[in-house]
Amino acid sequence: MADEKSADGQENAPQKKRDQKEQRSRKASTIVRLAGRDVDGSLSIDRAIRNVKGIGFAMANAMSNILEKEQHIDRSTEIGSLSEQQISALESIMYHPENHGMLKFMLNHRKEFETGKDIHQIGNDLTFGVRQDITREINLRTWRGYRHQYGQKVRGQHSRSTGRTGATVGVMKKATKEQAQQAATTAAAKKTEAAAPASAKK
Repeated sequence: MADEKSADGQENAPQKKRDQKEQRSRKASTIVRLAGRDVDGSLSIDRAIRNVKGIGFAMANAMSNILEKEQHIDRSTEIGSLSEQQISALESIMYHPENHGMLKFMLNHRKEFETGKDIHQIGNDLTFGVRQDITREINLRTWRGYRHQYGQKVRGQHSRSTGRTGATVGVMKKATKEQAQQAATTAAAKKTEAAAPASAKK
């Protein structure tokens, strides 16, 4: 009898695991709104955070660690299974990581122009902030603004060999040279053909 029960238990164990996974997937919502972006609910927390603009691998890793310490939520949990309160707690960490013990060197907007504070911008705030910084540089006529305005490289890269705009000077491939020569010979032949009938009429 004991052997039969143990055999049944071993057979039912994988089935129970499947049922538990199905229940979790049913509970998890398919799409979650996270920091103004639609995220797949089946993703884990650290992978879902990476879908937001302005958050890379290291930042997502640090944010999921903070959430695990503060809210006691495992980082491998599906984002769709979180409650609204837990998602709002995660968003507060994403929008203001500096208030949750994030190291300053990881923030993407340090010494902000107006306030002088170290902040981290994500999503539409990041897009708007970068555009504002570029227009300020252009209006102040700084060197960086000048380079931005004329579409040149800003960070001191070489621009002699790469990043060229417009027609290339002094560089012509063999095939293009042959095409140019053929076009020139056909044009000259057409001119002579046009001039020949006029001389014959005279």
